[in-house]
Amino acid sequence: MGETSPRGRTGPPRLGIYGLVALAALALAGCAGSPDRADPPYAASADFPLPAGLEDNVTFWKKVYSRWSRDKVAIHDDRYMAVVYEVATLPGPVEGVYTPAQRDYVRALRARWSNRLRALERRVAAKDRLAADERTLKDKLDAAGGPGAVFGAAERVRSQRGVRERYHAGLERSGRWLPAFREVFRRHGLPEDLALLPHVESSFVANARSSAGASGMWQFIRSTGRSYMTVNGVIDERLDPIIAADAAARYLKRSYGQLHDWPLALTSYNHGLGGMQRAKARHGTDFVRIVREYDGRYFGFASRNFYAQFLAARHVADNADAYFPEGIRYEAPFNDQPVKLRFATSIDDLALEYRIPRSALAARNLAWQDPVRSGARPVPAGTTVWVPAGASRIARGLSASSALR
Repeated sequence: MGETSPRGRTGPPRLGIYGLVALAALALAGCAGSPDRADPPYAASADFPLPAGLEDNVTFWKKVYSRWSRDKVAIHDDRYMAVVYEVATLPGPVEGVYTPAQRDYVRALRARWSNRLRALERRVAAKDRLAADERTLKDKLDAAGGPGAVFGAAERVRSQRGVRERYHAGLERSGRWLPAFREVFRRHGLPEDLALLPHVESSFVANARSSAGASGMWQFIRSTGRSYMTVNGVIDERLDPIIAADAAARYLKRSYGQLHDWPLALTSYNHGLGGMQRAKARHGTDFVRIVREYDGRYFGFASRNFYAQFLAARHVADNADAYFPEGIRYEAPFNDQPVKLRFATSIDDLALEYRIPRSALAARNLAWQDPVRSGARPVPAGTTVWVPAGASRIARGLSASSALR
């Protein structure tokens, strides 16, 4: 793996929405929006502890996943996650992506807060007497980041869109995949809750793709994927959720074997094993100190927050009924059967052999690329093919029952 993580060096996009709320109310409340509800207590975990000092980060991401809808955006400090200046509402129709006008709206909101903070910094540096709302805002920064946190705050303004609806949909999709994923991690002797990582990576969307070229539910970039799976123009196993889960398990097993710490190993999934080895060499396994002080190249907002996002996603999933009282309709568990081809075989021959329509066979085998789906190329020998449970009559020499690698 070297320096490269499964998902490369890119983090999630800086998303935002907009609306105006009074400064004094925002500074006093910490965040606007509906009143805070009592959270279920965080379940202690020997493998995935919540270190003292990381609570604010986890609380922030719990709100992103379970409280803030997609028509909301938090304007916040990207270092001190307890400092949320405003939760604004997007004007106009809310879609999956912003309209140009909405994008400009968010940009203007971030600029407005940066200007306010820049003015506050100048007044503090000059030791001017602060107005009441300025004092409240400075005290909030000081409480979160210590004396002097106001300096540089204007450059730390960030926007984060709520994903409550997306997380809810991901919970429903997870019903199809979690039993199989948990079995994969059990087989590798790893904590089963690692199966929840797609809540952070893809919301359990099988064909998710990132701007950095990461693909699939487990978000492997091409170069890393090739170290663990078949990735080419005919078969791209990054798109097969279960095969990619097995690759993620092998990656994380290797990382944990070298780092001996789950917060570090999980963060390496975003930042790379080499980067986390350097962080450990500098700061040991003091994860909060790494988050606060490690200045390695590419160790930016996404890497600093990756473990906190996982903890938040795990907590919300474990308490889904409390966070989503409207109900969750989990999809039925995946129960297809894997067979491994002994010989290259066309999609038409496989459809005939297993008595399943060609389109249904292609829908089950997400790793197949266009040349296979169109029939221009056969499915290569050695490929794991998913067929319906019960369709296990094996063709004469074509395939053999197979457990995953």
